[in-house]
Amino acid sequence: MTPRPSWRALRARRRCRALAAGLELPVPFDAAALAAAVARRRGRPVELMPTAWRPGLPCGLLISAEQADYIVYVADTPPLHRAHILVHELAHLLCGHRGTASGELLPHLPAGLAGRVLGRTVYSAPQEREAELLASLILQRAVWTDSPAARPDPFLGPAPRTGRP
Repeated sequence: MTPRPSWRALRARRRCRALAAGLELPVPFDAAALAAAVARRRGRPVELMPTAWRPGLPCGLLISAEQADYIVYVADTPPLHRAHILVHELAHLLCGHRGTASGELLPHLPAGLAGRVLGRTVYSAPQEREAELLASLILQRAVWTDSPAARPDPFLGPAPRTGRP
């Protein structure tokens, strides 16, 4: 017997579906273009920062500093995985998630340089599950929107028209 989802999980699903349906996605889909759109929507810069990391570190990191939000990701990640990482970190911004104090994850940075940090290492935290769900819904909608038939998404309904061919 499959356990029933909690009210919290159902609320999170409903919220994520509404957030995903309310986004105007770039066609063809491009995660960097979506990051620029999220930055405009929030009135705050979102900077993408490719880097070379060693294994064992998170594949993506969201750092919210006073002047901007920074998404750090492994530069040589394959394109499909990179898009998912970027959209996952953008989902944290869209959901308004708060990270841990930067001193806990990045102790070598001066205090106050980066306010809050979100690093994806496990999916047991509610914020990580919600960001992963929203990222999956956004990417699913992007696939449906980019398709030649422009079929309506079976989970979100018809994609909003962007006015572009």
